[in-house]
Amino acid sequence: MIEFCSGWCNKMIYCCEEHVSEAMDTILEEYETYPILNKLGVDNLSTTCEYCRKQAVYIVGNK
Repeated sequence: MIEFCSGWCNKMIYCCEEHVSEAMDTILEEYETYPILNKLGVDNLSTTCEYCRKQAVYIVGNK
């Protein structure tokens, strides 16, 4: 689910508690901007972590 594009675009990474720092580092390194961290709601229970496929708890983005 990691999206790549040329130029400036929104990028969102779904992650579990264990991988939130890696997701934040990815946004910081690729976009040279502070990452935005949001906790997922109960309506996203089927969303999985992009690093390990556990249930995602956070979404980290650049916008």
